[in-house]
Amino acid sequence: MTHLGGSSKLLRAMNDAAALSHVLERGSLTRGELRELTGLSKPTISEALRRLTEARLVSVVGYMSAGPGPNAEVYAVNADAAYAVALSVRDRGDADTPTVTAAVTDLAGVVRGRLESSVNFARTDPVAGVVDTVEAVCKEAGVAREPVAQVQIAVAGSYDPRGDVLHHVEVPGWGRPGLVEELRRRLGVPVGVDNDVNLAAVAERARGAGRDAESFTLLWLGEAGLGLAIDLGGTLLRGARGGAGEIGYMPMTVPGAARASFQDLVGGAAVLELAAAHGISAPSAAGTMASAVARAGGGDPAAREFVSVLAGRIAVGLSAVVAVLDPPLVVIGGEVGQAGGPLLGEAVATALAEAAPLDTTIAATQIHDDAALLGAQEAGRATVRETILATLGRP
Repeated sequence: MTHLGGSSKLLRAMNDAAALSHVLERGSLTRGELRELTGLSKPTISEALRRLTEARLVSVVGYMSAGPGPNAEVYAVNADAAYAVALSVRDRGDADTPTVTAAVTDLAGVVRGRLESSVNFARTDPVAGVVDTVEAVCKEAGVAREPVAQVQIAVAGSYDPRGDVLHHVEVPGWGRPGLVEELRRRLGVPVGVDNDVNLAAVAERARGAGRDAESFTLLWLGEAGLGLAIDLGGTLLRGARGGAGEIGYMPMTVPGAARASFQDLVGGAAVLELAAAHGISAPSAAGTMASAVARAGGGDPAAREFVSVLAGRIAVGLSAVVAVLDPPLVVIGGEVGQAGGPLLGEAVATALAEAAPLDTTIAATQIHDDAALLGAQEAGRATVRETILATLGRP
């Protein structure tokens, strides 16, 4: 009898999880639609919906005419059942104060609030800065702190899950051992930390140039640093210690110069220096790129030459990536890549065709927001949903 009882509880749990997964994926559904999607009987799906309603995971949001008889109830997820908070910690490269952008996403995937603030981590402990930011963005969103079920952080660094620590991170205090676990203790919820470029690739997969690609790589041309995310069929290649894609450290041979790295060749400082040599100046690398694109569009030969030379430098590094990975698509992103847009993408494609033996499609990013934050939102919301479904799926 114990075995039968346990089996009944397991079946109920599985039915509840199946019904909720369809509501989460498709939005509003009637009882009949859920019955067709799950293959469950009318009494079984009715019981599952009753339990999900009592658990405040779904609710009736309307009625639909179903011919003769009473109208069909329409069910949707209770968006306030759980929230995910996403944070993007970025170093602008033009100041010693990194920028923290945060957003609250509800269970239905709606962004309920967002804020941006400057936190000087040289003077503020990262744990205190994150805790304060989470509290502030929840207040901004007008949501309670208690239903926050996941905090997902994007930061420029390599997260090593074996040691639960960040490596190669330049933001002060973020590389210290025990930081991530301390964040979990202080926040009282699961905390995920990942490389910002990896999370930007999550955003590209969900809503950008990579959404229809079998696989792709994202080359991040940032204000402060470079990075490469490798998406293999929707799964990110992270490396043994989370360091896959730290392309800025890749050694390069530059004609007429000493041994350098890819960062020295196309990083923010290099973009500014190259632009100045072509008579283009702006306060930031992204601003310089945007100015060059505008001038090149107007027929300025110096601006076109700048874009061409920079694209040639980018192609030198990309040719090594293409030779090793042979990706079907390379997306050019990051603040500088966003500013360069299709013009830079086309120039890189032309230069790469001459430098690399393999044929690869080059595309400019279609995301013009904080891509790392958007990816953290996607990852955080997915984790919350998976956790709820896994909990329901256990008796």
